[in-house]
Amino acid sequence: EVQLVESGGGLVQAGGSLRLSCAASGFSTDDGAIGWFREAPGKEREGVSCISSRDGVTYAESVKGRFTISSEKTKNTVYLQINSLKPEDTAVYYCTAIPNSGVKNCLDPFYVDVWGKGTLVTVSS
Repeated sequence: EVQLVESGGGLVQAGGSLRLSCAASGFSTDDGAIGWFREAPGKEREGVSCISSRDGVTYAESVKGRFTISSEKTKNTVYLQINSLKPEDTAVYYCTAIPNSGVKNCLDPFYVDVWGKGTLVTVSS
């Protein structure tokens, strides 16, 4: 059974930074991609970034330059470093598992197999 547990969310002022963590079990970046989506109040869920051993990293255009995804294989954990936070980054951030067959579309929720429960990021202005 695949389990994804997010942590690291919280309240931060605009301009600050956060690092989100996703501890995975039953799935790794060798099996496909582990990614991040976010859902802001009143908005659709949006793919943010993903990482896989086979295809590397992918970012949504809207977050390039501020978000960095990385993985620590020994801990089977994927991180999302978010810098220069903006109020519009306020959202619930979800960790996702995407099988190899869907890695090239890892920012499309259709291809996600497993979702974590999410961690809330709130950015104050």
